[in-house]
Amino acid sequence: MNFQAVLFDCDGVLVDSEAITCGVLRDMFEEQGWCMTLAECMQRFVGHTVKSRRELIEANTGMPLTDEWLQQFFERRNERLDAQITAIDGIHDAVAHLHDQCRGRIAVASGADRFKVEMMLRKVGLHDFFAGRIFSGHEMPRSKPHPDVYLAAAAHLQVVPARCLVVEDTTVGITAGVAAGATVWAYAPAGADVKALQQAGASRLLDHMRQLRWPV
Repeated sequence: MNFQAVLFDCDGVLVDSEAITCGVLRDMFEEQGWCMTLAECMQRFVGHTVKSRRELIEANTGMPLTDEWLQQFFERRNERLDAQITAIDGIHDAVAHLHDQCRGRIAVASGADRFKVEMMLRKVGLHDFFAGRIFSGHEMPRSKPHPDVYLAAAAHLQVVPARCLVVEDTTVGITAGVAAGATVWAYAPAGADVKALQQAGASRLLDHMRQLRWPV
């Protein structure tokens, strides 16, 4: 496995954000009459953009998913992330190590919007490692599970996808990395659905970021 570049997902890989974001979603859905637990919300929405789940949302709330509602969600989400976001344990050392070993050929390829990604990375002290190499699925023709954001990141680094390692934590993201032609490792802390991650195409599971070392 002679990788030349490492492409990171952001939510759940670099930052511990998924429960925070889904907590806001759950609260806003409850205000519309759709009640669920945080675990149920995460099961339905982690790895997906809100817009991509429009049909599910409208069926359960009985209301259209409007631009105004989405803007309110983004504002409430950003406020809570700004107050509560933390880095994944061990990720600073792993990113610094891989940045050195890959001579800077690391990138973020996220399905989230750019403002959110850059805000979170700045809050946890990781932004400088990825400055100029942050890619958002919102800016691509298609977001995950399509490979567009990973293909864009690899092209920018001038590394063919087959020589890229993708680090993901969801089946949606793993599907995107595999479709791009990269090798995908999954961050799978305690409680992760290991079988689903493997079935999606993850070739290795990491239960702590200390295992993300180079060379492998």
